[in-house]
Amino acid sequence: MNSFSPEAIAEAVATRRHLHANPELKYEERGTADLVASRLRSLGYTVETGVAETGVVGLLDTGRPGPTIALRADMDALPILEDTGLPYASKAPGKMHACGHDGHTASLLLAATGLAGMRLSGRIKLLFQPAEEGGLGAARMIEAGVLDGVAAIYGYHNRPAYPLGRVFAKSGPTMGGSSLYEVTISGKGGHASRPDLAIDPIFVGTAVVQGLQSVVSRRLSPLESGVVTVTQFHGGNSHNIIPMAATLAINTRDGSPAAYERIDQELRWVIAQICEAHGATAVIEQSMRIPSVVNDAAETDFVLATALDTVGPERSGRMDSLPTMGAEDFAFYLEQVPGCFFFVGNGEDSAYLHHPRYDYRDEILPVAAGMFTAIAERRLGGR
Repeated sequence: MNSFSPEAIAEAVATRRHLHANPELKYEERGTADLVASRLRSLGYTVETGVAETGVVGLLDTGRPGPTIALRADMDALPILEDTGLPYASKAPGKMHACGHDGHTASLLLAATGLAGMRLSGRIKLLFQPAEEGGLGAARMIEAGVLDGVAAIYGYHNRPAYPLGRVFAKSGPTMGGSSLYEVTISGKGGHASRPDLAIDPIFVGTAVVQGLQSVVSRRLSPLESGVVTVTQFHGGNSHNIIPMAATLAINTRDGSPAAYERIDQELRWVIAQICEAHGATAVIEQSMRIPSVVNDAAETDFVLATALDTVGPERSGRMDSLPTMGAEDFAFYLEQVPGCFFFVGNGEDSAYLHHPRYDYRDEILPVAAGMFTAIAERRLGGR
């Protein structure tokens, strides 16, 4: 593992805390992008800005033949009011780095410092991505060509509730996929006193909400993972009128591509059948889809072997169960090239992700950065 100097680690901590105090939401990461680009240029990287609107790509070309690998960090914050009371708490009310992207960015910058001084072969692309939080930033980065020529890609996420600094990974499905649906149920409006003359979309909608609970419990294999949650239900605007239509918002989670296909199929079938039974109709629109993160088996073995040598057997290991149903748009990269998305423990006492009292632990900055440099050293020929 690259041994970072105390000065480099102190700079990474200062950078992380600066980013935490100055959070920027998806596609607003201009200050963060400027900081990243300036730091990379000072280290000798070729820098491209404005990628996928606010993304940054740093290229280190060793001038020696070899493969191209990519290392990725996300930069965006969340629309959350921070409640940590920290001296470096957010200066922007209602905006907060509640998922640790400040640490992800700072750790990849620390890795960039180490990589710049290593004798390697091939090329390294450092991807500083915008809009991971619901903005499909990874998909837009791919459209911009960031994976052109890339043989493999690596990234990580900090994990609260796991031992501080522990590195672990899982082969195959590793994080849940996520889909958003908007459903419009159309019936026949009428007076509240004569429901027999109407087709009540609110009544039908309640039947749909109940029926959707069978998708996972009775239609998905118990050996697969899935969640179906109705998050919004809107209908009507008067106390004595049965409306013409009602709308539902549905969020689904799936533990694998196969689980997604099943959930999507059954969700549509249940809604259509319930509506037909009551004389109503439904229009179902999928407004967003993030696939499940599926790690390449060989690349996962490679990352775990790297972790074993980098942090030792007591601080690394393989996971066999799905650690989270949370979605991560790193999945889009893994659909295009092999790679591994690994995890670094943020401490068992850490507040959970997206919580107003969450904070990325500075102690894991050199751990994550060390994993990045060790991966590059092993893939690109070492010193």
